[in-house]
Amino acid sequence: MRTRTDHVTAHDGTFDVHLWLPDAGTGPGILLVQEIYGVGPYIEKVALDLAARGYVVAAPDLFWRLHPHWRGEHTPEGTAAAIELASGFDLAQGVADCALTVSHLRSLPEVSGGVGALGFCLGGSIDYLLATQVELDAVLSFYGSAVPDSTGLMDLITAPLLLVFGGSDPYIERERVAAVEGAAKGRPNVVMHVEEAAGHAFHNSEAPMFHNPEAAERTWEVALGFLSEHLPVTLSR
Repeated sequence: MRTRTDHVTAHDGTFDVHLWLPDAGTGPGILLVQEIYGVGPYIEKVALDLAARGYVVAAPDLFWRLHPHWRGEHTPEGTAAAIELASGFDLAQGVADCALTVSHLRSLPEVSGGVGALGFCLGGSIDYLLATQVELDAVLSFYGSAVPDSTGLMDLITAPLLLVFGGSDPYIERERVAAVEGAAKGRPNVVMHVEEAAGHAFHNSEAPMFHNPEAAERTWEVALGFLSEHLPVTLSR
């Protein structure tokens, strides 16, 4: 597996895009959208997992205007600092940066097949909104807090969409998740997965305060199955 850092130019500067390349050298592309902790050890762990499964993974440094190369600590103090930093983040600009990253992914010779997006927390909101503007082959949104207030935008999403929530999330109350379930009902392109006993960021194995190992394992299997259906890796013979 190889890694490198590419650079993508926006209207107001240039930002880093961290890339993980599969051993095969080529594969479908996945935009991996960070949490408020930045492109840190958790996002790196997810990227390594996906690259080992044959995907070309690209994680843009979305906080580059606020604090380039931010890596928040998965502690109460680090979480408070990350929340404070994220309060100054321009969500629309982050979506625009991700759209540029998708274009960059599609231009890479290493990307063969489709391109999807996977985001956690802040990233879950961003890739949901991105899917209303950019054509994608698969979209996976984990506990995006902007999703319940943006269910009307679901009409604009034609890509296969997996929406993951924790049923005991103190940041996204169960009734708000129920509103998403109601909006998703009857849509053939939308899959809901709710882990009722899990809270926020339950997949984050770097954050003991949030991590729910059993729910994380079940949900990751669902996510991988969703990817294999809609963004399959074709092994060369």
